[in-house]
Amino acid sequence: MITDGARNFQDAWKNEYKQKNFLDKKTEHIRHIHFDGDKNNNKMERLNGEIRDREKVMRSLKKVDSPILSGMQIHHNFIRSHMALDRKTPSDMAGIKIEGNNKWITLIQNASKQ
Repeated sequence: MITDGARNFQDAWKNEYKQKNFLDKKTEHIRHIHFDGDKNNNKMERLNGEIRDREKVMRSLKKVDSPILSGMQIHHNFIRSHMALDRKTPSDMAGIKIEGNNKWITLIQNASKQ
């Protein structure tokens, strides 16, 4: 399990994984603070920040399975351009092209065909 340098992750790992053997006895916590290179969680931290920003405006998520989370994931991967990807979306980088002027409508129309 790779996390950044926050102390709370080490405490959570000890509580959930090490003491309870939740996964297996080989689960190791790697506390990695680098911003680039071999291992980092920058992409997850960015998505967590987006979710947290939206959650503040909503004054928390009321349900764990809130549909807003799926919508945010779709927005992050298919609609929102990313500076680190030269203003492309992750789906563009993966070769998934969303046609049309309004990507939301295109995604909904394509999903309704399934």
